[in-house]
Amino acid sequence: MIINKLFNKIIPKKNEEEPVELEVNEEYRERVNVRIENLTSLDDVDFIIKLVRDGNIIFLKTKNIQNKDLGQFETSIQKLKRSCMNYGYDIAGTEEGYMIITPKFAKISRE
Repeated sequence: MIINKLFNKIIPKKNEEEPVELEVNEEYRERVNVRIENLTSLDDVDFIIKLVRDGNIIFLKTKNIQNKDLGQFETSIQKLKRSCMNYGYDIAGTEEGYMIITPKFAKISRE
């Protein structure tokens, strides 16, 4: 939802008469980074949570670990979910082997 508003602000629609205002916390006003990371082992989970804590939106590739070690994959995902719930982050996965993790200021639209 906030990503749609960002794109509409950057590339406004021609029929739109009123500008769209975004409500962003002061600490994230300067820049929002979107990073693509690979989940290769359980050790990567702490690094990924640190990136999200720093205000990054993470697109996480999980196919490699899913194919290599299903047990380690499930443990990693449970640890990610638990951390996201504790810190108030949003997390969603796809059937294609990707996950999106967002900080508190961004929510994933599940329509």
